[in-house]
Amino acid sequence: MKALNETGIFEIMNELGVYGRIGDIRDKSVIEDIFSDFKPQIVIHAAALKHVTPNELYPEEAIKTNILGTLNLIQEAKNWECLEKFVFISTDKAVQSNSIMGATKRCAEIMVKNQGRGFVAVRFGNVLGSRGSVIPIWQKQIESGKITVTDEKAKRYMMTIEDACGLVIKAAEEGEGGEIFVLNMGEQINILDLAKRIIKGNEIDIEITGLRKGETLEEKLMFEEEEKRAVKNNNYWIIK
Repeated sequence: MKALNETGIFEIMNELGVYGRIGDIRDKSVIEDIFSDFKPQIVIHAAALKHVTPNELYPEEAIKTNILGTLNLIQEAKNWECLEKFVFISTDKAVQSNSIMGATKRCAEIMVKNQGRGFVAVRFGNVLGSRGSVIPIWQKQIESGKITVTDEKAKRYMMTIEDACGLVIKAAEEGEGGEIFVLNMGEQINILDLAKRIIKGNEIDIEITGLRKGETLEEKLMFEEEEKRAVKNNNYWIIK
């Protein structure tokens, strides 16, 4: 069952003193009401089903949210002249698309890019400390005396929450339309090495569970043809 992030919205409203509302991007009438109420100039589309394993089990849910939900937002956004930027949050898993989640995010990327003026995408690696990040999972597992790692050779691109937010802001400021912004995250980090750093030499067992369906040993930030077109700008690339 899919749940809306009611608690997250509630906390933001209290912390920032702003008005917000919950809603399902799969419901066109809700999207129409939200745009009518707020008349946004900038839309940051971060709503998604983003975990590999649940999406492998229920691909129809990933399609409804990640593809059809994105289409609902795009269609409504284009109805409003006040809209200046539409920033779609994508993932490095969209490049190899070995998983249902990655494939649906890639499809959404293409839809956003093809809208032209004002519509841009941002590709994220793993955001350390965010919801769904491996770090909070390990911190909970440590209490049981054991943490899990999928494969000794598994590597992932890592970025901080600050880096992620900064890249979204850059995309909103500099994106003209049809670009994909990708942060330079350096070399991929070995997950087993990261796990060892987290436990800091404590007597914590590390269990190798094996890759699950849809998972890969390594990720890629860009397709080969994108690498030829990507323009480096400080610590990020712009793919046009």
